[in-house]
Amino acid sequence: MGVIQALPGTRDILPEKVSYWQWIESVARQILHRANYQEIRTPIFEATELFKRGIGEATDVVGKEMYTFNDKATPPRSVTLRPEGTAGVVRAFIERNLDAQSGVQRLWYTGPMFRYESPQAGRQRQFHQIGVEVLGSADPRADAEVIAIATDILQSLGLKNLRLDLNSVGNPEDRQNYRQALVDYLTPYKEELDPDSQNRLSRNPLRILDSKNQRTQEIARNAPSILDYLGTYSQQHFDRVQQLLTDLGIEYQINPRLVRGLDYYTHTAFEIQSDDLGAQATVCGGGRYDGLVGQLGGPDTPAVGWAIGIERLIMLLEELQSPPASTLDFYVVSRGEQAEAQALILAYKLRQSGFSVELDFSGSAFKKQFARADRSGAVACLILGEEEAASQSVKLKWMATREQQAIAQSELLQMQDELKRSILNLRA
Repeated sequence: MGVIQALPGTRDILPEKVSYWQWIESVARQILHRANYQEIRTPIFEATELFKRGIGEATDVVGKEMYTFNDKATPPRSVTLRPEGTAGVVRAFIERNLDAQSGVQRLWYTGPMFRYESPQAGRQRQFHQIGVEVLGSADPRADAEVIAIATDILQSLGLKNLRLDLNSVGNPEDRQNYRQALVDYLTPYKEELDPDSQNRLSRNPLRILDSKNQRTQEIARNAPSILDYLGTYSQQHFDRVQQLLTDLGIEYQINPRLVRGLDYYTHTAFEIQSDDLGAQATVCGGGRYDGLVGQLGGPDTPAVGWAIGIERLIMLLEELQSPPASTLDFYVVSRGEQAEAQALILAYKLRQSGFSVELDFSGSAFKKQFARADRSGAVACLILGEEEAASQSVKLKWMATREQQAIAQSELLQMQDELKRSILNLRA
């Protein structure tokens, strides 16, 4: 029988790579906690109608990329693996009456998303995002806050070569006026557009501005700007967002071609990109979506949010720096039945006291166990042989200095504060 392999567009995250994931999640969690954002966890599959109504049937995501199937209910229900996180959060917001709770809802999530598209570097069919959603505020300060938090997360991970593209897509009335102007401009060039853009001309012409086809990009370069079609409120909102970003010291550039790929966006749209990432430059994207909650059956609720693609971010981090080093405190080596049994108990009790401890299970010669201790990155090695087992003692060896001392096991377990100070000093 052949070996079963992972499906195309999926990837195993092996232990040596998991440290990047844990690092990103830890940094994001700390920054979001400081801003009082609450984590929410929604199902990875939802009713297909949620995404058709929320994202828009004319989008590529709904039209081409969703993993959709019928379940075993009677009659069968159409179910879709979530292609993005916002629609599920909004569904939960409505279904669980979160709008009835006091104040603005500041929510964040992380987890896998699914889109059937051609796998390439930085783009998988199962991919992962960290996202935030602020529901219940139309204030431009909410737009500026979420952008500032995303910037803080990326900079805290050590990224420097970033740029923020900013645009406004206005409200539905603004976009309708602009849509007609864009169609009028593009129609004479229809035969020169790429096939996807030709189809979009009648269904979703704003998406043509986001085409990667070179000739289509050349044509779109001289298209009318949506910024010329913003109404008074939309323009005031956009001006205020720009001023707030300037006040925060966050640099940005206006990109009137930035429309994002989902139909629910209103007013602010933005992307944070890295020049170090090649063609797949965007590491964070988002914007305001004031109509989505009402569109999905909830009360009219303004909202703004973003998502960071974790795989793309890791690609960038791998080029620039490594995650924080291992924080293993002790590596325990032992040989002999009685010593091995005591080593297990000692490791267990040290873990209960808050230390990180790895216990060597190999039973191999001490020389081989010591070599693994050196590779582990542990601050200290605990050694138990037959002699130590008989005397209920242990040898404590500091890996950096190679200093070694014999000590009673009971005494070691009572030295918690002293051991923690020594470990901190040696790591400094």
